[in-house]
Amino acid sequence: MRISLVQVDAFAAGPFTGNPAAVMMVPHWLPDAVLQGIAADNNLSETAFLVPCETGTAHFELRWFTPQTEVELCGHATLASGHVVLEALQDLAEVRFQTRRAGVLAVARAQSGYDLLLPAAPVDRAVTGSAALAAALGAQPAEVHARGHDHLVAVFESPDEVRALRPDFQAMKALAAPDIDLMVIATAPGEATDILSRVFVPACGIDEDPVTGSAHAVLAPFWAARLGRNVFTAEQASQRGGRMTCQLAGSSVILTGQARTVIRGEYDLPDTALPG
Repeated sequence: MRISLVQVDAFAAGPFTGNPAAVMMVPHWLPDAVLQGIAADNNLSETAFLVPCETGTAHFELRWFTPQTEVELCGHATLASGHVVLEALQDLAEVRFQTRRAGVLAVARAQSGYDLLLPAAPVDRAVTGSAALAAALGAQPAEVHARGHDHLVAVFESPDEVRALRPDFQAMKALAAPDIDLMVIATAPGEATDILSRVFVPACGIDEDPVTGSAHAVLAPFWAARLGRNVFTAEQASQRGGRMTCQLAGSSVILTGQARTVIRGEYDLPDTALPG
């Protein structure tokens, strides 16, 4: 079985920037173990699998896998999937994706790149007694906030503090409750952009994610309240780096960014990998 594969740099500001994602179209859902094995082979932060949607609620069904696990929501691989579909279907202005746990997501053409529509995920409480998090980050944040049990937002006063972080990823893994894929977001006011962040997800096998759309679904409502406006620019200061514009629109977040195809090919799936 041969499966088309397109590798895309999402939220890329130029060559060799942004977050790489593999986008693979399959005619029907393969067993989860096979999808996970393909994602492990690709060894990118995310592999997105698309299947034509037959319910009429969207154009495609969409699932995302890291090299280690399936995730509930991935922004950059959704943007990459939208880029692949909209490049192939030039008459389509917007593509909708039905997901298993994040609802219907959309990617639309924009004047500069694409608009990615995600559900807003505001923090829901302040966290005190953050000594373990400070030890894992290697620096004491000015504030810590949480979204549920799987997102921690560490707020620093300057972008230099965020750039200088050298986390202990084993210690960060230990912060998570059992069976929780904890995402740690370090953020501060920006320099060339309004805000800056770095994102760490070692529980998913991704020590530092290059550019994270789902993290900005958390950061957009947080910083909109702090900045006093619903539209602002953001930089994720990983080694590869990436930029986007964030807009808080009611219960949704619109992330505007660019995407670039870097590899096209085929994945050759051996018959022995399939059941039966």
